[in-house]
Amino acid sequence: MTFERVRDLIAEQFDLEPDVITMDSTLDDLSADSLDLYDLVQNLEAEFDIEFREEDFDSIQSVADIVKHLDEV
Repeated sequence: MTFERVRDLIAEQFDLEPDVITMDSTLDDLSADSLDLYDLVQNLEAEFDIEFREEDFDSIQSVADIVKHLDEV
């Protein structure tokens, strides 16, 4: 469930087809730069009603990292 919501949000933000986004997709695979990551985190915070801490950014390298973080909060 979390993965599908994250995937759909990423697909919309990066104008990608959802089926190209997997748990193993890295932010580099998605051609995301630091500004894209910031925007993505803003959208994730709104979608999941959570707050990311600044130190959380360092651990986010892939879609799996995002899903794991969201499942832990």
